[in-house]
Amino acid sequence: MKLDEKDIKILNLIQENCKLTAREIAKRINSPITTVFARIKRLEKQGIIKGYKAILNAEKLGRGTTAFILVSFTYQPSKMDYQLTQREVAKEIARLPEVQEVHIITGNWDLLLKVRVRDVEELGKFIVDRLRLVKGVEKTLTCVVLSTEKETTEINL
Repeated sequence: MKLDEKDIKILNLIQENCKLTAREIAKRINSPITTVFARIKRLEKQGIIKGYKAILNAEKLGRGTTAFILVSFTYQPSKMDYQLTQREVAKEIARLPEVQEVHIITGNWDLLLKVRVRDVEELGKFIVDRLRLVKGVEKTLTCVVLSTEKETTEINL
């Protein structure tokens, strides 16, 4: 999809603050409001704009512990007649509410998860009592985040 300069300006403004109205965007990029509105609708229809969300402060909401977990799985867990796929295991893990992200990756591990919980104790319970009970999960490696210097949802255009 070919994006022109106005599309990129609109996308940058929306990424910065998705609460801006079409009128405010139009004023900032010096373009008619109808043009801005039509472009935003086109970008949504094309799937370039996937949605609009508030970014919440996890720490203030009692979810101050972040961890990245590498997961290895077995294609044929014991007592199963069929083979699992990475996608099936990833989808099952994605259903767990503590999990913010699930990525199928290359290398020595199969999946990379981003998890937010209250504290290390809750993280341990999550891993032992929930994650490792998902069919196919063979082993995990957990990295607890000590501090975060940058975390963004913005894409550099």
